Amino acid sequence: MGKLSRPVRPLLNLRTREILTAGGFLLPNVGVWALTHVFAVGMALWLSFNDWDLFSPPKFIGLANYVRLFTDDRNFRRAAFNTLYYVIGIVPLSTALSLALAIAMNQELRAIRFFRTAFYLPVVTSTVAISVVWIWLFNPDRGLFNYFLGLLGVTNTPGWIYDMAWSKPAIIIQNIWHYVGYYMVLFLGGLQGIPAHLYEAAEVDGATRWQQFWKITLPLLSPTTFLVIVLRVISTFQIFEEVYVMTEGGPWGSSQSVVYFIYKNAFEFFRMGYASAMAITLFAVIFVCTLLQFKLQREWVHYE
Repeated sequence: MGKLSRPVRPLLNLRTREILTAGGFLLPNVGVWALTHVFAVGMALWLSFNDWDLFSPPKFIGLANYVRLFTDDRNFRRAAFNTLYYVIGIVPLSTALSLALAIAMNQELRAIRFFRTAFYLPVVTSTVAISVVWIWLFNPDRGLFNYFLGLLGVTNTPGWIYDMAWSKPAIIIQNIWHYVGYYMVLFLGGLQGIPAHLYEAAEVDGATRWQQFWKITLPLLSPTTFLVIVLRVISTFQIFEEVYVMTEGGPWGSSQSVVYFIYKNAFEFFRMGYASAMAITLFAVIFVCTLLQFKLQREWVHYE
């Protein structure tokens, strides 16, 4: 009789092989992410300590860009104020409107899928194309807004994007309309995750619709609300395309956001180091705001 062959033992145990396999699949994505994010952020941080105009070698100037940013640049302070104005104007209004729409779209109505699609369509439409349409809507002489205001008897109609007092509200209206469908879908998912038996028990106890909303819907939607607020704050701090297409920061800088100001300094004035200092500052502000939101969410977000 021949000898029985012994089973070949693998060089690596199962756990190690699983880790190596997972790492092999993740490596391309991690590599691209590191190249496009970590390297870019590191490069921006390094440039923020340099004076560079794209054409000559960078010159190290230490903290000079940051000192100038906080002490000697009125345009940056105005852009920062405008951006804060956008955050305060957009985040609460957009969150409330998205929730109201989600509640309306959560009803069992005929053609409800059509309406959900209609509200979501602007999200998948080009911001540039939408902004061009809104330029026409906001036209002081021929736009639809002032036409309807005229029908209502308003004689002193606003100049919208051509008026320093109305340029920021005009941008806020366009931005809320553009993205309300996206956050509506998030709220809709949260609403459909609330168990129906909670509402049935509340009805048996005699709770009104309003009481059910405050005692059941809002608390159980708090994780979704938190997510929406975090995403909305981050995206609004980075508002750019609407400003670029609709107003170019005008009139007289009244609608200029920080990101648009960064763009102008980097690609119109070729102050790459100074623009990088602004970008790093904006990143720090968003990072701190997000940390604060995560800190405060323990007080009002209920996960169970």
